[in-house]
Amino acid sequence: MIIKEQGAPELGQVTFFDIKAAIYKGWYDMRRAPAYGVIVASICVAFGFLLGWITMATGKSYWLVFAAVGFPLFGPFTAVALYEVSHRLDYGLPLVFSEIFGVVRHQAARQLPSLCVIILMVFLFWFFIAHMIFALFLGLSTMTNVSSSLEVYFTADGLTMLAVGTAVGGLFALLLFMITVFAMPMLLDREVDFVTAMIASFIAVKSNLVLMVLWGAFIAICTFAAMVPAFLGLYLVLPLFGHASWHLYRASEARA
Repeated sequence: MIIKEQGAPELGQVTFFDIKAAIYKGWYDMRRAPAYGVIVASICVAFGFLLGWITMATGKSYWLVFAAVGFPLFGPFTAVALYEVSHRLDYGLPLVFSEIFGVVRHQAARQLPSLCVIILMVFLFWFFIAHMIFALFLGLSTMTNVSSSLEVYFTADGLTMLAVGTAVGGLFALLLFMITVFAMPMLLDREVDFVTAMIASFIAVKSNLVLMVLWGAFIAICTFAAMVPAFLGLYLVLPLFGHASWHLYRASEARA
């Protein structure tokens, strides 16, 4: 049984070598418990196909551009089980399927849902802002869908829309990354409320801003690349970065 400590920990400096070590440890955890990565990735792949089907079925396939940017915002949702796997491997506990997902269900009655609601609100607000950006630059353009009206994105208005949308989406992703990257594993590791965890995560990222932004950008680039081959690359990327994120949190905690 894991005895949880009380309150948010002091999170210390993160180095390039910490990130490198976290990736190696994440790869090791993924190989030791591949089934959990497959399950988590399958959920995300199914969600990706559902999102794509909805946009095509409603005849608004141009929304795929914004959905692709917003899709990684759901990353913290999917990583919870992976954090728990690495958590148990750290403590030398057996990986029992019912216990691992039981912990995730247990968190449903605690602080985790509150943080997930904030993630969902950010995602929905991004869709609202994305719709406004699209309407502002391309609202009067004639287009049916991405495949038949791709040229509209190469007009002056289309390129401006893509640039502005990418910048605004990047800011949303950065904010979400700052408040969740350490908060999610912290909620599983300690007895702490979600607001305190978010603040601690934000401060830790701010203290290591350049390196953590590069880490977040690396995750985003790999995630987008993994989505290109019918989302199948997520079977590698999501487990790897899910486990690695846990180990980076532990490294920052150990350095405090």
